[in-house]
Amino acid sequence: MPDPLRPRASLRTAVVWEVLQDALDRRVKATGRQALDVLDTGGGSGNFAVPLARLGHRVTVVDPSPNALFALERRAAEAGVADRVRGVQGDVHGLFDVAERGAYDVVLCHGVLEYVDDPAEGMTNVVAALRPEGVLSLLAAGLGGAVLARALAGHFKEARQALHDPDGRWGDGDPVPRRFTAEQLTALVEGAGLTVGAVHGVRVFADLVPGVLVDTEPGALEALLKLEEAAAELSAFHSVATQLHVLGGTREAAGA
Repeated sequence: MPDPLRPRASLRTAVVWEVLQDALDRRVKATGRQALDVLDTGGGSGNFAVPLARLGHRVTVVDPSPNALFALERRAAEAGVADRVRGVQGDVHGLFDVAERGAYDVVLCHGVLEYVDDPAEGMTNVVAALRPEGVLSLLAAGLGGAVLARALAGHFKEARQALHDPDGRWGDGDPVPRRFTAEQLTALVEGAGLTVGAVHGVRVFADLVPGVLVDTEPGALEALLKLEEAAAELSAFHSVATQLHVLGGTREAAGA
């Protein structure tokens, strides 16, 4: 899959792209269709949608921000995939006001559950958009990564507050409304009726390494990417990842 972002930013998405690419390949083989129908909830300006469309898939992006959807339209046009990307204004709670139920091979739910009023309801709606044996790609903020980051910055009281807060928030100034553990996310996926195929830690090290080191040290970016990939599947690192990625689906689709 083509890298959708600049090299430095690819540290934040490389693991997710690798897992998603494998899931897409398996669905293409299983369905016999080269072009899949993909729903990207909270897809914003198309960081995932446009590269997916460049692979030939049809992508519907649902996002509450008109500005993000305008940027998506422009980005898709510049990439020559405007005919395969459709943006509609909405959110997961009113998903079926703008999207079709049971109509998608793959649904992306990236950076959404942190902001919805009811994550369980949001997950139920997202799953209901899937076709039988469809695949869910879920990405959400991890609790442990925030605790570790606050502690390393010397904000020990905030780190402790995040650790014990029901929503994983470190204070009133925290811009993220909610964070999750791997267990909480897998419970949401399973509670919506899917099988968990894989869990990966995302940005285990990338947010902790000084940017100047990655940008100036020869070979540092490639080495860090390989380290992220190696650690992503190890459960020991899930508890300190900035984000957590869960792949879900039916037993066949999830690869269980």
